[in-house]
Amino acid sequence: MTLMARRGSYAKGVAKRNEILHRALDVVADHGFPNASVRELAEAVDLSQAGLLHYFDSKDDLFTQILHARDESDARHFSPGRPDDADGGNYFAHWTVDGPDQTFTTYLDVIEHNTHVPGLIELFARMEVRAADPANPAHEFFTDRNRNVQSTFVAAFHQLQAAGRMDPDVDVESLARILQAVSDGLQLQRLLEPGLDMAGIVGLLIRLIVPDWDPQGSPSPMSSAEREDT
Repeated sequence: MTLMARRGSYAKGVAKRNEILHRALDVVADHGFPNASVRELAEAVDLSQAGLLHYFDSKDDLFTQILHARDESDARHFSPGRPDDADGGNYFAHWTVDGPDQTFTTYLDVIEHNTHVPGLIELFARMEVRAADPANPAHEFFTDRNRNVQSTFVAAFHQLQAAGRMDPDVDVESLARILQAVSDGLQLQRLLEPGLDMAGIVGLLIRLIVPDWDPQGSPSPMSSAEREDT
């Protein structure tokens, strides 16, 4: 096989893999995680089950890559100006470009969006549990994702501290971990309580951390004035 033929075959393989992932996102979102069997996903892209798994190392690898594709899709939708390769794969880093208030507003937008695709919430929650096993392909994904989300929050908290809007002695690394832990934990709780308002609860926590947070993207003038009087 010539080099050009190999490149063509590789490109076709990548394109098919991307097609599978994007179609799988729709299937899980529309029919839920319990109904998203390998057979159903294979049928959605006109492949046999063996043909589908040819593009992935295992079923868990497939589901992990679906979550990766979800994060990439959310990044494109909620951060449309994000350069594709400027953040080293951290799809959340761009949230801090417009300031810390917008960081948390975007985060809540993503949470609210996800409440409308409960199948993906269930997939995330179940795969996060499996990721506790270092041998599971989800382990590296969630380890990297946790680090990226927390570093994004840390950057936002540092911006708030620099602006005098947060206590400079607060351990922002621990605070970032708490915020993410609450968000992830709510996804597990929502499996038991489908009507749970995840965005509302996380928004309350953000308001407790940053009392003058403005969901529109800038600090509240009234809250700033009140802070100056104290």
